[in-house]
Amino acid sequence: MKTPAAGRRPSRRRLQVALASAACLFLVACAQTPPAAPVGLLDVSGRPAEKALLDGLKAYDDAQYESAERLFRQALALGLASAKDRAEAHKRLAFIHCAAGRLDLCETEFRVARHADPGFVLGRAEAGHPVWGPVYRKVVPD
Repeated sequence: MKTPAAGRRPSRRRLQVALASAACLFLVACAQTPPAAPVGLLDVSGRPAEKALLDGLKAYDDAQYESAERLFRQALALGLASAKDRAEAHKRLAFIHCAAGRLDLCETEFRVARHADPGFVLGRAEAGHPVWGPVYRKVVPD
């Protein structure tokens, strides 16, 4: 493409093309796809796997560990959508196994939780627990 000689002005047509191109670039830069609607608790709690997880968490909190274990296994079998949810179910299964003295199964569940979600870590209080803390630190060293 030739550039205008010093002192010469670009033709009107070239100026129009340049302005149209700039306007198009501006419009493309400003155009944004609307953000996806956030997924809420009510959206997911109706799904069978997520409902089983929520029921399992409630049973666990109510110290109904046999029921909680069954519900966590059911949630995993039904296919929890979120890696964090899968890791949470495995973490709670690990806690149940450790508390029952099944340390090998506890360790396995921690490993599976870590595999499900590579960012999986226990909170400080959980990691410091005298029963499952040492098993967890075997799987996820400091």
